[in-house]
Amino acid sequence: MNEAIEEAGSPARIRLDIAYDGTDFNGWGRQPILRTVQGTIEAALGSILRRFGPAPSLVVAGRTDAGVHASGQVAHVDLTAEQCGSLIRPQRDRNRGLDSDVAAALQRRLNGIIGQDGDVVVAAACIAPPGFDARFSAMWRRYEYRVADAVAVKDPLRRRSTAWYPGALDVERMDGAAAALCGLHDFAAYCKPRAGATTIRTLQSFRWAREADGVLVASLQADAFCHSMVRALVGACVAVGEGRLAPDDLIALRDASLRTSAFQVMPARGLVLTQVGYPDDLQLASRAEQTRAHRVL
Repeated sequence: MNEAIEEAGSPARIRLDIAYDGTDFNGWGRQPILRTVQGTIEAALGSILRRFGPAPSLVVAGRTDAGVHASGQVAHVDLTAEQCGSLIRPQRDRNRGLDSDVAAALQRRLNGIIGQDGDVVVAAACIAPPGFDARFSAMWRRYEYRVADAVAVKDPLRRRSTAWYPGALDVERMDGAAAALCGLHDFAAYCKPRAGATTIRTLQSFRWAREADGVLVASLQADAFCHSMVRALVGACVAVGEGRLAPDDLIALRDASLRTSAFQVMPARGLVLTQVGYPDDLQLASRAEQTRAHRVL
């Protein structure tokens, strides 16, 4: 083993900020045969670190479904001292510089592999502070959902990130219904059930607005979202906007805590994970411990 590599390396947890167009991915989570975001990045990690032990796996802030996009996804990866040392070495790139920062070197080399398809990019990378856990340290996740109804300008260049709706929607009714759903509740009526998983969430904010081009944009923030929760909440508001449901119906459905067919879950293409929020560095470990505790009403 090269002595310079051994001396340079020390174990590190790397935070990765990731953006991707989810159209051609079968969601975030690694799956056999199917192309996923996690599988794509981990394959690149395996290629970069193939001579330095087993390829590390990613821990993500929030697993996105097939077709869902992200502009602010966060994940972390743990590297051994040997793996870190292998990244800190002179590189014969166009600048003929020295990769002295493990995180910067990893970002550059990952993008050199996964960036060829152009639908996933590591936007930033840094050494994570002590106690950081991409999933359990997170305070909140923020999503946006775009709907182009009959009033909006339908931009074909945004078709992969916007759901098109044939009728006209009442944004004021939708916004009022959305705001009334916020708080700590059991959102089982708006979640696809998973064995052993809780459906209790704190929906911190949920608003609708119509942009200058007429496109309706929903902004949602919660401590966490369960499976299909955002698309179900959006679908329920669309039903209110077209007049099929009253705003109070959404509260009654939520409080019944039963999966319902009163509205349609919206398609994945309109949904983007835009940001994940974390506490101050000194509170990262305690936040992770708190999040692991079982949620109760």
